[in-house]
Amino acid sequence: MIDKLKPLREQIDAIDAQILELLNRRALIAQEVGHVKAETQAPVFRPEREAQVLRGVAERNPGPMGSREVQTIFREIMSSCRALEKRVTVAYLGPAGTFSEQAVYQQFGSAVEGLPCASIDEVFRSAEAGTADFGVVPIENSSEGAVNRTLDMMLQTSLVISGEVSIAVHHSLMTKSGSMEGVSVICAHSQALAQCQVWLNQNYPQIERRAVASNAEAARLAGEDGTVAAIASELAGAQYKLGVVKGHIQDDPHNRTRFAVIGTLQTAPSGKDQTSLVLAVPNKAGAVYQLLAPLAKHGVSMTRFESRPARMGSWEYYFYVDVEGHGHDAAVALALAELQSNAAFFKVLGSYPVSL
Repeated sequence: MIDKLKPLREQIDAIDAQILELLNRRALIAQEVGHVKAETQAPVFRPEREAQVLRGVAERNPGPMGSREVQTIFREIMSSCRALEKRVTVAYLGPAGTFSEQAVYQQFGSAVEGLPCASIDEVFRSAEAGTADFGVVPIENSSEGAVNRTLDMMLQTSLVISGEVSIAVHHSLMTKSGSMEGVSVICAHSQALAQCQVWLNQNYPQIERRAVASNAEAARLAGEDGTVAAIASELAGAQYKLGVVKGHIQDDPHNRTRFAVIGTLQTAPSGKDQTSLVLAVPNKAGAVYQLLAPLAKHGVSMTRFESRPARMGSWEYYFYVDVEGHGHDAAVALALAELQSNAAFFKVLGSYPVSL
C-alpha cells in the first residue's frame, strides 16, 4: 500500500509546488493592478470582474472537481489577492455567526474585515459614514418574502446595491445542554420564527417564542442561560458552544435568503446582471399597468414586484421592482427612461451581477 501511495504523493507534492508558484505570480500581478488602481483612484473591489472570473472558471471546468468547489477556491484566491491592495471592511447584521456573516464570506471571501452591527439600520449607517466599505443586508426570504426594514432603508439611503448573494438557510434548535429540559423560551429573529412556525407548533406549541435582533443574538443568549433555546445556524451554535436539539427545522427544506451588497460603488455590466428600482404612480385607474408597459415594449423581463405602504396615511404605495439586465444595456436604458417619465417617484437602487 505504502509503495503504491508514494509515487502518487510525490506527484501531488510536485503539483502543489507549481500551484504555490502560480498563486504567488498571480499575487504579484494583483499588486501591480493595485498600483494602477491607486493611480487612477479605481475601486479595489469590482463585483462585475469577480463575477466574470467565477462564471468563467465554472464554464471551463472539465472536472472531476465540481464547479461550485472550483468557484469557492477561486473566490478565496481573489479575496487574498484583493487584500494585498486593501483589506475591505464589510458591515453585516451581527453578532458573529449570523447568516448575514455567512453571506459576507460567500461574496467577498475570507480575507476581509467583518464589522458586526446590532441592526440593519446600523449596517446602512456604517456604509454611509465610510466606517465600512460595503454592507450586507437581508432583502428577501424564499418562504417569508421581503425583509421590510431593508426595503424601507433602501428608499431613504444614498447607497446603491452593487451585488447580491443567495444562501441556503438551515435552522437548528439548540440549547446549552443539547436538550429542551428546563427551557421556558425559544428565541430567534422574527423571520426565523416565521420560517419554523409549523415545526414549532407541532413540537413545542406551549413554549413562549421571543423575537430578538438576530439568530446569533439568540444563540448568545442561549449560551448564557439554560432556560433559553435558540433557533440559529449550527455555525452560530458552535460559536456559543450550544448543543443541537434538532437540525433543519425550517418548514421549507429549500429555504433561501437573498442578501444585497450595499455601498457607493456603481457596478459596471458583467454580462449577467439585474437592476433594482423603486417606483410610485399617480393614484388613478390603470396607473400601474401604464407605468410598467415600457418593460414589455422594450423586451425587458421583470423578475420581482413588491409593494410597500408609503406611510403617508393615504393608502399609497411604493413598488420595488427587479428587472433583468444592466442599466447601461440599450433596452434597459430605454425602458428606464420611459418608466421615469411615467412615474410619480423613480429611484434606481442599483445594477449589479446576478448571484452565482
